[in-house]
Amino acid sequence: MLSKLNSKFLIYGCWLFCSITPIFTLSVSPEESSKINLTQELKKGNFLIGLKQYLGVNTNNFLEKNNITFTTKNHFLKLNSFNGVEHKSKTINIIFKNTTLKTPFTVERLVFGPFASYESALKQAEKLREEGYKALVAFPKNWEVWIPVGKNLPDKKLNYKLFKTSYKSTIIPFLVTEYSQYKLQGPIYISSSEEIKINDINYGKKFYLSKDSYGTWTLIQKIKFDDYLRGVLPHEIGSNSPLEALKAQAVIARTWALYNSDRFKIDNYHLCITTQCQVYKPPLINYNNVNKAIKDTSNIIITYKNKPINSFYHGSNGGISASASESWQIIDFSYLNSMIDGLDSLKKAFKLPIQSSDELNKFLEFSDDKVYGSKHSLFRWEKILSGEIIQNNLLKNQLIEEKSVLGDLDIIDRGSSGRVTKLEMKLKNVQKPIVLVKDDIRRILSFLPSNLFTINKLNDNLWLFKGGGFGHGVGLSQSGAIEMAELGFTYEQILNHYYQGTKIKKIEILSQ
Repeated sequence: MLSKLNSKFLIYGCWLFCSITPIFTLSVSPEESSKINLTQELKKGNFLIGLKQYLGVNTNNFLEKNNITFTTKNHFLKLNSFNGVEHKSKTINIIFKNTTLKTPFTVERLVFGPFASYESALKQAEKLREEGYKALVAFPKNWEVWIPVGKNLPDKKLNYKLFKTSYKSTIIPFLVTEYSQYKLQGPIYISSSEEIKINDINYGKKFYLSKDSYGTWTLIQKIKFDDYLRGVLPHEIGSNSPLEALKAQAVIARTWALYNSDRFKIDNYHLCITTQCQVYKPPLINYNNVNKAIKDTSNIIITYKNKPINSFYHGSNGGISASASESWQIIDFSYLNSMIDGLDSLKKAFKLPIQSSDELNKFLEFSDDKVYGSKHSLFRWEKILSGEIIQNNLLKNQLIEEKSVLGDLDIIDRGSSGRVTKLEMKLKNVQKPIVLVKDDIRRILSFLPSNLFTINKLNDNLWLFKGGGFGHGVGLSQSGAIEMAELGFTYEQILNHYYQGTKIKKIEILSQ
């Protein structure tokens, strides 16, 4: 049942939950203040999206000759740099230079990770904060947790290392004009009243360049909630999906973005554009059903105890959804549960928990239209893998120092849904077996579509992985939502099916 909140609300991010609280009118325009304020942008209905990370390094293929060019056709671009540089033109060209520092400086910190997911990194950060450490979640190519170096070190059993490096140079952006070059200081605000092309691709109207925590820069787009969703839905669930499935995706994508809006707080923006967040690309094509789904659900979110939920979703759950603690090293959410994803008759035929390979094989071999989402290309899958392929991934992730014959693979634990939560690998000439837990299984063995699998040893060098689904399996299954919509379910019914015990509410966001 859709309920509407009568008073205006603001949504702001925090480490654990986004809260809904009364808002106040803001009079400061972006041009009047170059500082980035993540909370204030959410109040005004904006997301700050990191379009491109780690700018300024020569290996970044986004940059042509280490520069970014902004262009407009009819109206002027406006540039405002934090150091007072202002510029108006129909073309703005910014280059990045590696500039020698007069006074080199040293940075050191303790680094935990890498973690397979933000969720696991955040859990570690929370544990460290409880112990009194100032822990930050960062993403220098992989999820990590940083704490300052101090007298009191964490338990040596924890996986951390000392990071220490000296910087003799820094990456600085320069505005290049016909006559001169001007040193810029971030954040740099670039805007126009018309669509701006960046390196010949249409993106939007408002952008920042901001220095990150790794010595490089990020191109950030400031975008309204619904405009952001127009760039998400076609790449997450597909523009040809049934309207009710698109509506469900619009609601969960909006809710997920609000709940996770602190994900890149350390680098001055809310969300990235990859699978580490939600896949976003500039909406260059106008899809009528996508627009209708967003309009019909505008400002609608899913809540639990009057707060936005962590609305996880994925491609296919293989017919069984997972609890959050099966996929990540986090505490469970009451609205995300393991369940057989299909008609009631299917739930009677198969009971949870699924604890053995034999039980799971029976389910994987079952094929029936009572299962939601069975049309997905990876609803069922098989992979034959050699010991060498597995070893190469262990070497790549620095879990072993040199190649050694893979002796055996053993599934040690399964979650309620039957997903593998602990996998042991025994290698000859390696004293201790390698044990992968939960999301590290798919991070290290990246060729596996999901953790819902069984293993059969074919010979001394080959293993058969037989599984189902694509992704972590928590929350809404996109292929399941599509099939439910085709069967006549409304988006509210789809959401209530996958997020049990939640409420669907409409909020009002102040836009300026």
